[in-house]
Amino acid sequence: MLERIASPQDLRGLDQDELTDLASEIRDVLVESVSRTGGHLGPNLGVVELTLGLHRVFESPRDTLVFDTGHQSYVHKLLTGRQDFTGLRSRGGLAGYPQRSESEHDVVENSHASTSLSWAAGIARGYTLRGEHERTAVAVIGDGALTGGMAWEALNSISASHDRVVIVVNDNGRSYAPTIGGLARKLDGIRTDPRYEQFLGWGKRTFKGRGALRNFAYNTVMHGKRAVKGLITDPGMFDDLGLKYVGPVDGHDLAQVEAALTHARDFGAPVLVHVLTEKGRGYSPAEEDVADRFHAVGKIHPETGLPVQQSRFGWTKVFAEEMVAAGRERDELVGITAAMLAPVGLQPFADEFPDRVIDVGIAEQHAVTSAAGLAFAGLHPVFAVYATFLNRAFDQVLLDAALHGAGVTFMLDRAGITGDDGPSHNGMWDMALLRHVPTIQIAAPRDASSMREAFRQAIAVEDAPTVVRYPKGPVGDELPALRTVGTMEVLAEHGDMPTVAVLGLGPMAATAVDVAAKVAADGYGVIAATATWVHPIPEGLVDLLEGCTLVVTIEDGLTDAGIGQEWADAARLEGHRATWVHRGVPREFLQHASRAQIVEDAGLDATAIADTVLAELAD
Repeated sequence: MLERIASPQDLRGLDQDELTDLASEIRDVLVESVSRTGGHLGPNLGVVELTLGLHRVFESPRDTLVFDTGHQSYVHKLLTGRQDFTGLRSRGGLAGYPQRSESEHDVVENSHASTSLSWAAGIARGYTLRGEHERTAVAVIGDGALTGGMAWEALNSISASHDRVVIVVNDNGRSYAPTIGGLARKLDGIRTDPRYEQFLGWGKRTFKGRGALRNFAYNTVMHGKRAVKGLITDPGMFDDLGLKYVGPVDGHDLAQVEAALTHARDFGAPVLVHVLTEKGRGYSPAEEDVADRFHAVGKIHPETGLPVQQSRFGWTKVFAEEMVAAGRERDELVGITAAMLAPVGLQPFADEFPDRVIDVGIAEQHAVTSAAGLAFAGLHPVFAVYATFLNRAFDQVLLDAALHGAGVTFMLDRAGITGDDGPSHNGMWDMALLRHVPTIQIAAPRDASSMREAFRQAIAVEDAPTVVRYPKGPVGDELPALRTVGTMEVLAEHGDMPTVAVLGLGPMAATAVDVAAKVAADGYGVIAATATWVHPIPEGLVDLLEGCTLVVTIEDGLTDAGIGQEWADAARLEGHRATWVHRGVPREFLQHASRAQIVEDAGLDATAIADTVLAELAD
């Protein structure tokens, strides 16, 4: 069936039996493909019928489909001519999120949550202003993403408009984990209302067969009986905003989905369609999993869902262990997460101290400012968050945490190059941004020991924000210091009077050691060094560089405006005269590829850097 679908137009001639077969085949393809490549499996299994309905009712690309976050767009890709998933999330293969260069059906590439409603609002208003009154902007947003403040800003704006906007709330009760907060309680009340089940059961008993049930669903919604709303429940929070509400709809009953979407499309003004789906639908390991391990997976055995290769001891686990240990010693320690309790390593702390973890939903701005409030109240909050997501709360870090001298610790997971998730998930901006915040202190540990030490030092600071950043993946070997100069740590030393210093930040410290060895092999005196606390300027930096005429910095953040540049400026101000060479990530959006490929492209591997150093020395 799937091979017959070259574009969404091909869906419109299929009957219900063919559509059922197609949905089953899509699920088989998803499990088979994603188990080989890794990717977002659970979310896509849950939106098969919903995506079929969207493409049968709306005419993409004339009508614009915007997928919030975009991790649930695999089915959309399959239905828009992209069925080769062999290279998913790999260089040259399909991106793990929508990507404009792949298809005219893709619009929003930014995979940060809660943005789709603002996109749809702007697109729909643009159509209105251009007189294109038959075009509709459709935003598909999960109940988890709907916890984000930006989504509610957009809802407030959309409700005051008369533009053709259809908001599809894909409600599965989860983001990475069960959705929390007042919105979750409201949606859960709708989802579990016994009258909803009675309504569905009555319809299926009364109208035998798919065709009859399809007519029943269509007529019930289209002719204003509003049975789903009136008979089931009062969705007051949406009505209070002035939004027409349709739902809840069984998101795995294509007839209901199409009927509701058709009604929303033909209304010609903002409508919210509430669709209930099951994450991982049709794949037993995902359906039976309560920990949501199948939201995003690595390579797995498709029969069991078990990993092909067990993950090595990672940076996140180091933090998780240290957080629990510190929590046992300090009652005032509190964890904060933005809907990612397990991925950022706070689950063990929550298991032991359930009252001392706050999940704010996908709301990083609120997380930071509420952390400042917790600090004011005498606690020490630890906000564990992916580095790329802290970008969203820079103003709050600057003016709520730093300005007010708040003792808040930010644990930045997945800092630096992350690779296969693409441009919006690389955590490469944090050091260049955060170093401009007054009073802030930033640590970039190089190994497990320095990570544990940095965390303990960070949570001891009570009058300023502290940051500990660390990469994705396994922890490398220990890199003990041979000696220290102030807070600078010498990791390798070649020759009695080094004239070259190679300074590696965080995980790039191991690269600095390798570079130093390669340069020393050509007869030069070289030292490799690092500092765990990279900002403000480490003590002893200039003393360490005495006698060095060439200094090389290596970091997994921006090359320009990064920490290396800051160190060079500080050294020059103190009168140190040397040639500085900075190696880091270019200021551009990095497309999906493996971390090793990006490192090589950026010239951040030891061989490339050593060649640059030797060429500089030869001039």
